[in-house]
Amino acid sequence: MAALIEKSFPVEAGAYETAGEASAVIKRTLKQLGVNSEVLRHVSVACYEVELNLVIHSLGGTLTLRVDPDQVVLISKDVGPGIPDIEKAMTEGFSTANEEARTLGFGAGMGLPNMKRNATTFEIESEVGVGTTITMGFALNA
Repeated sequence: MAALIEKSFPVEAGAYETAGEASAVIKRTLKQLGVNSEVLRHVSVACYEVELNLVIHSLGGTLTLRVDPDQVVLISKDVGPGIPDIEKAMTEGFSTANEEARTLGFGAGMGLPNMKRNATTFEIESEVGVGTTITMGFALNA
């Protein structure tokens, strides 16, 4: 069955002043669709974390929302340095955030672990020097 909704949002590298805007639109969209509050909370946390990762760590990318009959899917695809050691990057507290991000209060090393913890399904693919794709699914009928 085809997706009920599919929307993509460009996310600019280093755009701290607009970080979170795509996540806010996604949250409003899901709320209007009547997604239950528990699923909405999980999607919102993971969505914000992945959007911030695009701003902090990539050279820019796209955040895509897809709503299927049985799940919400978020896909983050960036151009960037890639992740040389995914297992290490998944460790709570590990961060490669730059000084600017840390000064602004970001880069605590909880992004990827929070995404995985909140998603029903979580996949990450990365190639050094090319970029990273993160796909998260959130079951609607738990």
